[in-house]
Amino acid sequence: MSGYNKIVVAIDLSSESAIIMKRALAVAAAHSDIHLLYIQEPMDSVYMGVVPYGPVFVGMDEVEENLRAELKQKLDDIGEEFNVPPESRHFLSGTPAREIHRFADENGMELIVLGTHGQKGVQLLLGATANSVLHGADCDVLAVRVYDAE
Repeated sequence: MSGYNKIVVAIDLSSESAIIMKRALAVAAAHSDIHLLYIQEPMDSVYMGVVPYGPVFVGMDEVEENLRAELKQKLDDIGEEFNVPPESRHFLSGTPAREIHRFADENGMELIVLGTHGQKGVQLLLGATANSVLHGADCDVLAVRVYDAE
């Protein structure tokens, strides 16, 4: 096999992102089109039902914008480390599995690469996002097992 030509690498910007990128590069063709993808879930969807609306959320937009700028910088740092051109670094907002599927479909990706920590119980083999991506993808999926440092 000569490797995959169009790859999207979905990362969470954690320290394990380098492991996932290295695995993607290992299965890539010589001159692959590799895209780096991070999806930020909107804060209102993350905290819905956990924290009541009202005065607690005054300034939430500013907090979210500051977080977005910090996360975009992390994405750029990883992109630079692995020579992913700026136009191939994508910062999206939404539900991770849905956005990964949409990006892969709209851009004709041959492979989705993402990490999984492996969970206990219902999600025994894959994390929730990895499991959702695997079962809804129209292309190959490589779930890279990453381990938390304990």
